[in-house]
Amino acid sequence: MSPTPSNAAAAREPLLMRVLSWLQALRPARTRINARERWRIIVGAFLGILLAGGLSHLAGGTTLAILPWLVAPMGASAVLVFGVPSSPLAQPWSVVGGNTLSALVGIACARWLGPPELAAAVAVGVAIALMLALRCLHPPGGASALMMVLGGITNPWFAVFPVLLNSLLLAFAGMAWNNATRRPYPHRQRPALAEHEKPLQVRDAEADLDAVLARYNQVLDVSRDDLQALLEQMKWQAYQRKLAGVRCADVMSHDLVTVTHSTPLRDAWALLRERRIKALPVVDADFRIVGIVTLADFMRAAELESYEGMDAKLRKLLAAIGPSGKPPVVGQIMTRQVRVAGSQRYLVDLVPLFGGSGHHHIPIIGDDGRLVGIITQSDMVAALFEPPTRPHESTP
Repeated sequence: MSPTPSNAAAAREPLLMRVLSWLQALRPARTRINARERWRIIVGAFLGILLAGGLSHLAGGTTLAILPWLVAPMGASAVLVFGVPSSPLAQPWSVVGGNTLSALVGIACARWLGPPELAAAVAVGVAIALMLALRCLHPPGGASALMMVLGGITNPWFAVFPVLLNSLLLAFAGMAWNNATRRPYPHRQRPALAEHEKPLQVRDAEADLDAVLARYNQVLDVSRDDLQALLEQMKWQAYQRKLAGVRCADVMSHDLVTVTHSTPLRDAWALLRERRIKALPVVDADFRIVGIVTLADFMRAAELESYEGMDAKLRKLLAAIGPSGKPPVVGQIMTRQVRVAGSQRYLVDLVPLFGGSGHHHIPIIGDDGRLVGIITQSDMVAALFEPPTRPHESTP
């Protein structure tokens, strides 16, 4: 039984989607750099090749009749040195070691292996193996090895001049230009810390990153430290964005325990102990804030300048009878000057109040001026709970 047109279309759709997905992968990724960085790369490569070629030309002297003074792989090396100076593939040892050692491999293959097709394949393969073993993997190194074979170059001196000299001059030019334009080169990695010196959060993050890289198991054009630093900066940026958008209404305590001006002190004290809190907002009949009473107010009223006799002094305060024959009330000891904040105010605005002005409790009011919540230091800490490790500061 042949499939209906609709069934046939459904059967073809997965294949079509796979083809479109594959074609999408061919689309080049956007280069996320500005015009200034583009010109920095262009001018740097120009100066690097000019310096390497010019000085090599002068150093060649009478050998120019038999040896060139600049090799083509230097163009590819310049792209790496000036375009991606933080890449492990672009570091000075990679440039010098990768190009020179690969050239020696290519010269050996050109001299001792017969068919050029075999010599070219062996030269590139062995060059890559050698660069991986010596930690100087450099893509233009493969071109250096291939160039020796295709050019039939069998003189080992060619690996010294011009390849080694070109590579050294280009690396020096990269150091001068990149550092002058605030791109550290050689790219410095973060100083290694002993495991006991790292916070637990950092150790866990590093272990996770190592596990992911082990599963990925591919050469990356970014060092492990740089990848970790980028992840830290991304987490820090997300944390700052999240914190910047948090308003008081998002974190304030809604379960309010309040008292009035006429609440007896003994009742207010009982509330503080029962609820295990340190402050009580004092409100009027319209639920507008008129003051706040805290443990510090009780201690001040009881003249608790030291711990000696604290219980007796506090009991005396709570059991006192005023001139009117009534017990003392909250209005007699409360703090009347109260710092409040609107419910739509950003939480970051309150950080200086908690951090530098001695505030421990900030009542939150709504648009109509009525009390709607309170933010304590505990609420602030909860909102800031487990921020990401501050990223490593590197020179841009």
